Amino acid sequence: MEITCAEALVRCLEIEGVELIFGYPGGAILPVYDALNNSKIKHILTRHEQGAAFGASGYARTTGKVGVCMATSGPGATNLVTGLANAYMDSIPLVAITGQVSTAQVGTDAFQEVDITGITMPITKHNYLVKDARMLPGIIKKAFHIARTGRPGPVLIDLPRDVADTKIPFKYPESVELMGYKPTVKGHSAQINQAARQMMEAQRPLIYIGGGVVNAEASEELLWLAETIDAPVVATLMGLGSFPGDHPLFLGMLGLHGNRAANLAVTECDLLVTLGARFDDRVTGRISGFAPQARVIHVDIDPAEISKNVISHLPIVGDTKMVLEALLVRLEKKQNLAWRETIARWKEEFAPKYRERDGYLKPQYIIEEIYRHTDGNCILTTDVGQHQMWAAQHFTFKKPRKFVTSGGLGVMGFGLPGAIGAQFGQPEETVVLVTGDGSFQMTLNELSTAAEQGLPLKIFVLNNRRLGMVRQLQEFYCEKRYIAVDFSFVPNFADLAKVYGFTGLTVTSQEELQDALKTAFQKPGPVLVDCAIDPEENVMPMVLAGKDINDAVDCE
Repeated sequence: MEITCAEALVRCLEIEGVELIFGYPGGAILPVYDALNNSKIKHILTRHEQGAAFGASGYARTTGKVGVCMATSGPGATNLVTGLANAYMDSIPLVAITGQVSTAQVGTDAFQEVDITGITMPITKHNYLVKDARMLPGIIKKAFHIARTGRPGPVLIDLPRDVADTKIPFKYPESVELMGYKPTVKGHSAQINQAARQMMEAQRPLIYIGGGVVNAEASEELLWLAETIDAPVVATLMGLGSFPGDHPLFLGMLGLHGNRAANLAVTECDLLVTLGARFDDRVTGRISGFAPQARVIHVDIDPAEISKNVISHLPIVGDTKMVLEALLVRLEKKQNLAWRETIARWKEEFAPKYRERDGYLKPQYIIEEIYRHTDGNCILTTDVGQHQMWAAQHFTFKKPRKFVTSGGLGVMGFGLPGAIGAQFGQPEETVVLVTGDGSFQMTLNELSTAAEQGLPLKIFVLNNRRLGMVRQLQEFYCEKRYIAVDFSFVPNFADLAKVYGFTGLTVTSQEELQDALKTAFQKPGPVLVDCAIDPEENVMPMVLAGKDINDAVDCE
């Protein structure tokens, strides 16, 4: 029996186990939406296509599954672009489906036509323009395979309206074979042997982890490695949670706003074991001063990352989990007592701190109290800005997939739709969004989506009535010549939340915050807490441009 290509698309998604699609309809994608009428796949109608891409990313980040988003042609497709770039930078498995004008109209500047495959070529792992309806099932199979394997990432499928309406005999491929795409997952045995030998010989080993550990589901193997070779662990923003944050060996986040103990450990270590991280500029500071005494072992699924920024003395291309499994059988338990004593002293001396200021609610205190009230048993999502760094510094992440944020692209506005996706991915979990007044106003329209879907989100707006991170940069780099960072008008977020059916609260003191926290975490429904914080507070420590990461400005 023949079915339309649009119906075939929906069947393919069902076979791939898709539970949710985040999307926004339009004329060119109409046949696909019509086909969804007969499907058990749940469609989440966001209030903007960017929210659909971020929602799918939040879902993927918390479940490890491929997130799916959908939009119509033209502006619908271009509104997905930021979300696709975010997924590409943060290695999030995503499949985006866009409608397109009919094939006869492609290239004619038809109504709502854009070359979305051309636009997204640099920010997707791969993309497809479906010209032959019979090829669609194979394309879907390939798209999901590419998105979830190797280094995960987004794939886009552009479907012209006439192709969607074309009838085809349906058959879904059982397997996929892609010439030129065969990710290396098993590390080279000789290199793994050499890595084991170097780990046993090192006196000051350090493990540096990134989001690749989360993607590889390698947290258990990482814990065994750290405890076996007695090595402290530092994490990137994306790696937080893949090693228990309350473990004695954990030193926290490294880099630009990293813990000083973590940055000192990088500077003083003699062996840097890098797992699923890419040595980005927010981590390294001045390259020549990064891990100057260390030999570098770099394990990564993506060969393009090896020696891209920092020279690797021993590269191992492969899946982090598989490489660690092979490595652990080659290691014996050892101790590095002098190194551990040094690390313990640094942890105590450089524990995260901040200055109290009379009459002001400190953002760091808010983060610490959210942790205390939840004991870390929640999914914490953030937007981008000062609040993101305070969350990374002052919340203790104990498990992977519990921290959802925008890393490489640094997208303001990610937080709320990301939290919506996270809540759909883990409906039994408490999902907490920590956002800023600047970021929140970029996508607060998605409050309507959360309300419509009955999601019990707990939102904390750290409100300093300004673009705090940009103001901080102007303080340090522009001699306090502030411009375009102060909001002369900010809405009453608590009252606004009430319009959407949330419980809305405003707090200005520690006492009010305690009452609000009790309400937020005891009340079953959605709650928004607008927190008036110290407007002059900076994220510290901070490594200035051109400096080594062990040379940071601190709050003292």
